[in-house]
Amino acid sequence: MALAPDALCEFDDHETSYAIEPLDQVPAEARDTWQRIPENYLHLPSKELSERIPAAKSKLGDRLVILGHHYQRDEIIRFADFTGDSYKLSKSAAAQGSDFIVFCGVHFMAETADVLTQDRQAVILPNLTAGCSMADMAPPDQVRESWAELQEVTREVVPVTYMNSAASLKALTGDNGGAVCTSSNAAKIIRWAFEHSERVFFFPDQHLGRNTALKMGIPLDRMILWDPRKPYGGHAPEAIRRSRMILWKGHCSVHTRFTVDQIRKAREEHAGIRVMVHPECTWDVVEASDDVGSTEQIAHAIEASPAGSQWAVGTEVNLVHRLSQKHPDKLIYCLDPIVCPCSTMYRIHPSYLLWVLEGLVGGRVVNRIQVAPEIAPGARTALDRMIEITEASSPLRAAA
Repeated sequence: MALAPDALCEFDDHETSYAIEPLDQVPAEARDTWQRIPENYLHLPSKELSERIPAAKSKLGDRLVILGHHYQRDEIIRFADFTGDSYKLSKSAAAQGSDFIVFCGVHFMAETADVLTQDRQAVILPNLTAGCSMADMAPPDQVRESWAELQEVTREVVPVTYMNSAASLKALTGDNGGAVCTSSNAAKIIRWAFEHSERVFFFPDQHLGRNTALKMGIPLDRMILWDPRKPYGGHAPEAIRRSRMILWKGHCSVHTRFTVDQIRKAREEHAGIRVMVHPECTWDVVEASDDVGSTEQIAHAIEASPAGSQWAVGTEVNLVHRLSQKHPDKLIYCLDPIVCPCSTMYRIHPSYLLWVLEGLVGGRVVNRIQVAPEIAPGARTALDRMIEITEASSPLRAAA
């Protein structure tokens, strides 16, 4: 199977095993985009990494907690104290009393953890270049400028930002009466937003916004796609005022790889197979699937299914591969025949994890993620608002 340029592990379909390359064997064009670490960490074999990481963890004891996102490689997940999606992990971090929280994920996740944890706790990202292509499609300056343009046309708009966004955008959202959402609670947050305004400005993932709104009964002709490179997103004021959903022109580079043809092929090859995809997939893929859900929902659905179940899954390959290994009595495979891991997640290599852990053992905190004090309160407001809405017991009014 082909790999993305930054990928460091290969999948063996028959043996379902991983083989990790030493960091110094990664192609230079990929490694040159990563954060530089000391030379002596580049040549460590897997066996030595597997011995030194637990040793460093043991020395740090309760002062340390390691968080591993679902999309991380097995060689990272095996050392994680908690695994899950970004929000679940951030809540886990906030519930811990540990001095050091090593977040094996990407930059926006570490920022969220920093906002939700205490000032005395240090949130650490093993590789500072581990980002998110979707989050990068919504540069804060562009979003702020777009928000100002929207305000010129209508004040009847509430901002909702996906968790996959910079802390400064969470702050913009919180400061302007909006909330953060995740892929699992987007419908609740958008319904809440419609209770307070005629329209929603949703960023940065257009597909999650569109798929969620369609399931809520909002027609496509009441949605517009906002292109930040054009004045007023490329729309006349009348079109903006007529809209219900204003969708930022952003997407996930992994989830938009899945196609209806892949689903058709899965059904042809496996009678009765269930197809479940992530809501960051395109609308036609979601419509052609049997189920749609977040990474947590995908995992729970497969785990709850009976032996002999067949699943074709449209999400990042590491989670799918791990579910397949965990449930050998079921057929579970990734819809995309070309292995496409999240390349920025793959920048959290065990060599980087060891580097930050041994730094902590030696009294050095490296790669600490700290959200600026002028940003953190607004971001916290947007996150707290999400928690309040999601956990509210009263049903929310439909946004039809």
